[in-house]
Amino acid sequence: MHKYLKAVGFSKVTKRSEMSKIIRDVVRNYDEKTAVENHPEGVFVEFSKNYSCDCGITVCGQYDEDRKFHVEHYYPFFHGTGITTQEQVVIERHADKESYAGACDDLRIGVTLIFYLQNAAEYMLEEYKGKMQSGIQPLTLSGLALEGKILFPVQKDKETVKVEKELSQNRTNLIAAARNGDEEAMESLTMEDMDTYSMISQRIVTEDVFTIVDSYFMPYGIECDKYNVMGEILDFSYFKNVLTGEEICQMTIDSNDMQFDVCINRNDLLGEPQVGRRFKGIIWLQGQLHF
Repeated sequence: MHKYLKAVGFSKVTKRSEMSKIIRDVVRNYDEKTAVENHPEGVFVEFSKNYSCDCGITVCGQYDEDRKFHVEHYYPFFHGTGITTQEQVVIERHADKESYAGACDDLRIGVTLIFYLQNAAEYMLEEYKGKMQSGIQPLTLSGLALEGKILFPVQKDKETVKVEKELSQNRTNLIAAARNGDEEAMESLTMEDMDTYSMISQRIVTEDVFTIVDSYFMPYGIECDKYNVMGEILDFSYFKNVLTGEEICQMTIDSNDMQFDVCINRNDLLGEPQVGRRFKGIIWLQGQLHF
C-alpha cells in the first residue's frame, strides 16, 4: 500500500483487494490518459482519475502483445496551481520502474529541490520526439503531507516585512554571484551566516525557536524527495473525496519566498488553518513540468 494514500482521502484503504478495486476504477473511468506507443518495451500508458479537487490516483503500466494491460505501479497525486519556479530542471529515471525524479536549483531555497515527476508519460513523449530542451522549464510543485500542524504567525510591522524582503532578495543575488565564482559574494554569505548564528544563539535563550525562524524548507530523512517545511498560509480550501467521503485540506504555502500547494487529510492536521497562520509539516514533493 502506498504510504501517502491517506493524504488524498484513502486512509481506510488497508487491504490489497480494496486497492485493486480502486486501480480498476481508475483504468476504466479515467479522467486523463497518456499513451507512449513507441516505448521500447511496449505501449506505456498512464491513467489518472481525480477523486477530489486536483488530487487522486495515477496508475501506470503497459499493454502486452494481446492488448492486455499490466499494472506496473500507482501513486497518489496532487496537482498544484501556478508556476512555482522556472529554473533549469534535470530529469532522471528511477532504477526499478518507469517513473522519474526531477531536480532543480532554486536560489530562494538554497538547496537542490528533488521531486517526483507527475507527468512522466508526457515527458517520455517529448523526449522521444526530440523536443526536450536543456534550458529553463516552467515547473509546478506540490506536496502531500501525512501530518501537519498549524502555528500562529510572527507579529511584524510593515517596515520589518519590507526589510526582510530586501534582505532575501540581496541574499538570492549573492548566491547567484557565488555560484558564478564571485569570491566577494562567497565571503559576504559566510559573514551573513556567522551573524545569523550569533543572533540565534542570543535570542534562543529567551525566545521560542518558531518566533525566530519564520519559515524553512529543508530535506528530511533518507528519501531525497521528502522535505520538512514551514510557511505562511496564503489560501486554503476543504474538499471531500467522492469515493470515501473523507475531508481533505488544500493550502497554498509561502516558504522561503517560494509558493506551492500542500494537500493533507483533515484528520491529520492539528489546528485550524487561517490565512496568515503558518503550516508546519513533512511533505512528499511532487512536480509537473510544462512543455
